[in-house]
Amino acid sequence: LLSDDTGNRLRFQLELEFVQCLANPNYLNFLAQRGYFKDKAFVNYLKYLLYWKEPEYAKYLKYPQCLHMLELLQYEHFRKELVNAQCAKFIDEQQILHWQHYSRKRMRLQQALAEQQQQNNTSVK
Repeated sequence: LLSDDTGNRLRFQLELEFVQCLANPNYLNFLAQRGYFKDKAFVNYLKYLLYWKEPEYAKYLKYPQCLHMLELLQYEHFRKELVNAQCAKFIDEQQILHWQHYSRKRMRLQQALAEQQQQNNTSVK
């Protein structure tokens, strides 16, 4: 038998891993095609997992977009659309475009900050 601490840690790890898998549209398509989203118990489990949106849990996520997917999975229409591979492909492409835009924007902001710091350093002298 597992101690309560060990059991809680294992549950935390399993739920963390599962929630992060929800960031993958191809995995969502896999679940939809196998009928998981039609299972009331599974849909209730997805609702239960919303606690990951709380800051004390969200800080452990490497793929925060999983929270957006978890939120969308609360809607039956979205769950039904995921059966279609084209839907998953579209979501996947949109995520990639978002990451590319975010990366470029972040790089420009970091460059601007570095230039501003350099100007501040030369104006102080």
